[in-house]
Amino acid sequence: MATTAALVMLIGTVFFLVIGTPISISVGVSSVAAMLVILPFQGGMVTSAQRIFVGLDSFALLAIPFFILAGNIMNSGGIAIRLINFAKLFSRCLPGSLAQTNIISNMLFGSISGSGVASAAAVGGIMSPIQRKEGYDPRYSAAVNIASAPTGMLIPPSNTIIVYATVAGSVSVSALFMAGYLPGILWGVAVMIIAAFMAKKRGYVNREKISLSQSFSITLAALPSLSLVLIVIGGILAGVFTATEASAIAVVYSLILSVCYRTLSIKDLPQIFLQTAKMSAIVIFMLATSSIMSWVMAFTQIPNMIVSGLLSITDNPILILLIINLVLLVIGTFMDPTPAVLIFTPIFLPICVSLGMSPIQFGILLVFNLSLGTITPPVGPILFTGCKVGNIEIEQVIKTLLPFFIAIFITLMLVTYMPSVSMAIPELMGLVK
Repeated sequence: MATTAALVMLIGTVFFLVIGTPISISVGVSSVAAMLVILPFQGGMVTSAQRIFVGLDSFALLAIPFFILAGNIMNSGGIAIRLINFAKLFSRCLPGSLAQTNIISNMLFGSISGSGVASAAAVGGIMSPIQRKEGYDPRYSAAVNIASAPTGMLIPPSNTIIVYATVAGSVSVSALFMAGYLPGILWGVAVMIIAAFMAKKRGYVNREKISLSQSFSITLAALPSLSLVLIVIGGILAGVFTATEASAIAVVYSLILSVCYRTLSIKDLPQIFLQTAKMSAIVIFMLATSSIMSWVMAFTQIPNMIVSGLLSITDNPILILLIINLVLLVIGTFMDPTPAVLIFTPIFLPICVSLGMSPIQFGILLVFNLSLGTITPPVGPILFTGCKVGNIEIEQVIKTLLPFFIAIFITLMLVTYMPSVSMAIPELMGLVK
């Protein structure tokens, strides 16, 4: 029965996706069909309806629409340009200073907005024309922007990490947030190193000089935006408020900041609210339908079957983790991070825990893999966004992206096989028991 249910879900989901059905509906319909395999019709329908409501009955999930709203306000509120100017203070002495500015800005803006696509659009939209004017190859500029934009999906606050914490169960959001810092920063540093080598080879030099007084003014202008991270993360760690309450505070703070910057008017708010509602509805509906799949998998013990099957291939932990990484990398190339987290957390989490890996480390490994998928074809939303703002075709940028892919993959291996990369900060702060 478990095998039949698994086949119904797998074949049904793939079939609906092939014919162009949205993934949330594909997963929901296939999961209900699998439910009817193991339960009578009335019991299956009632249980499916119950799981939808139970899956959404979580206070922590309120953080998702609030953080999305905060990110949309920031994207429209003139915060990106101030962070870009601040990033120049650190990158002006490095080879390819404008490209380095793009990378640091993506890390800063991504950590505030929590969206890699928003970072690629906001930062790339500003930096691409400037780099083109300074003689930078558009392929190089676009590749740098694309490769660095996903860092915000690891550096907190991150909606993908919140989704994982919800699915994984008793995993601290605070610990996951702290665990994402070092891998996210290492991702950015890896991109900076490759960008520097390329820039030196191409002869890109910095022509802009910034005086001490200008540096002070730029820092002063950026401090209010940077303070948002300190307020949100600092408040969560200090126990002043929860991650959900922090998301609401982020909305209020970003709204006040944008109004003070005079870059956001009341007329802009309806469109921002509508955009937020659409984005939130997609995520929440996906959470609702995937909760049916999670119940079916738990009831039929499908994850245990997968664990047994994988262990029958090899009992070498190094090879098992490599296989999991490769599977997740392939999944990430055609599936968005949120549904992938919902579907594959119940499958791979038990395997990694059985190998002695912390659920916190696995969460970062999972998000890292799926974030890498956002910059790879055929689906890659950040890849498409980066090419669009860089005014360049995808085929032209792929070759330039290859060295960045290699550097990021090496960083992924560090996250996989060196637990301290993701666990050091949470353990140091006493967030891991």
